[in-house]
Amino acid sequence: MAEEAHRSPAAQISVTRNGEADKSHEEVFQRDLPHNISSGTIMSHSHNSNENYAMTEGVVQVGPFTGDLREQQMGGAVVLADDMKSPAIEKLELVRKWSINTYKCTKQILSEKLGRGSRTVDLELEAQIEVLRENKRKYEHVVKLAQTLCTQLAQMLQTQRQLGDAFADLSLKTPELHEEFGYNAETQKLLAKNGETLLGAINFFIASVKTLVDKTIEDTLINIKQYEAARIEYDAYRTDLEELNLGPRDANTLPKIELSQQQFQIHREKYEKMRNDVSVKLKFLEENKVKVLHNQLILFHNAIAAYFAGNQQQLEQTLKQFHIKLKLPGGETPSWLEEH
Repeated sequence: MAEEAHRSPAAQISVTRNGEADKSHEEVFQRDLPHNISSGTIMSHSHNSNENYAMTEGVVQVGPFTGDLREQQMGGAVVLADDMKSPAIEKLELVRKWSINTYKCTKQILSEKLGRGSRTVDLELEAQIEVLRENKRKYEHVVKLAQTLCTQLAQMLQTQRQLGDAFADLSLKTPELHEEFGYNAETQKLLAKNGETLLGAINFFIASVKTLVDKTIEDTLINIKQYEAARIEYDAYRTDLEELNLGPRDANTLPKIELSQQQFQIHREKYEKMRNDVSVKLKFLEENKVKVLHNQLILFHNAIAAYFAGNQQQLEQTLKQFHIKLKLPGGETPSWLEEH
């Protein structure tokens, strides 16, 4: 009781409902502070007011009073609103979802390779995809052989031109064999000229088939890879849902089953969409492939046949039929064909 009687008014600061200092004690606080406290800390004990508020022990820096006490530290978790989330938190959420999806897909792939997991198979579509991949390998082999033929033909043409020049030179320097050397010189030059035309036709054939293989077919194979990835995701979430359905159903598992069902439905729709897109793309690719190869194979056959038959007129007519024009030879650079 004696200690209560001599307690300084500075320790009896009331706090209102809004957490502000009671201004009725402000003058007392400012008047008594210099006399009672020179330096150090103020230890505020429990003080029951009419509103049943209490102040806990804290440290107050000594100095002139600058205004109302408006800030209070309150315990408890800090909750961020949706609009206060930082980009870093959103990125972490994306990484978390990606990690879960990658884990499920990797697990599905390993299960299939080990023969423990089931996979969804469209037999008709899988057969078409396998045929396309096999045809792509065969077309690439044809292109490689045609390029080898072009290289060898170009070397032969170079030899024929040199041989024709040699015969022409001997025709001038050997009067008694002028006609014989002259005939051979003209023959070699004519063969070289027709060979240039044939070389251009073969190069046009190679360019067309390479475009079909490296662009048209490759673009379809990219869609097929996306379809296969969607199939793996679909099977992964299907397997996950089946495992949850086999387990117990209680308050803890029902939300997981419902979420898994939603994810399964999303990936099922994605898989079916990709499957339909690939089916349509394969159909258009087959039509385009038949049309392109039909024209190019006719070109290749007619050009080869006319060249070895020595039919220069037929060889030139073949190039006109497919709208191919020879470039004018420039210097020592061999002539090439250009499509218009």
